[in-house]
Amino acid sequence: MFELLILPADVRCDHAGDVVNKESQSWATVSGHPILRDNDPEGRDIDWCPNRGANIKPCGKTLKVEVGYSVFVTVGGKKVVLASLQGKTDGTPPGAVHYRVRDPGQRYVLVGS
Repeated sequence: MFELLILPADVRCDHAGDVVNKESQSWATVSGHPILRDNDPEGRDIDWCPNRGANIKPCGKTLKVEVGYSVFVTVGGKKVVLASLQGKTDGTPPGAVHYRVRDPGQRYVLVGS
C-alpha cells in the first residue's frame, strides 16, 4: 500500500532539487488539495538543484515516470500518482539521476499499486 500524491507533495531530485508539481485536475481532492495523476509529474521544472560545476548540468526537468502510477485507481480516467513515484531527470550524469517522493503531502488515503 502507498499513499497517493496531492499537490503539496515534496518531490526531489537525487541532489535535493525541488520538483515544481502541477495538477491537471481540481475536482478530486484530499484535504482540499488536488490529487496528482498520470502525466502530472512529467516535464516539471526542478528548482534549486545544487549539482553545478564545470561540465555539470543541474537537474532542470523531470522526465518520464518509471514507477509510481496506480494500476487500480483512476481519477477522470487517468491513473493516480503514488508515493512510490520515481523517474529520471535531465541532469548529469545522464540517465543516472532520479526524482523521488520525500513526502506525499497527505497520510489519509492509501492505494494499492
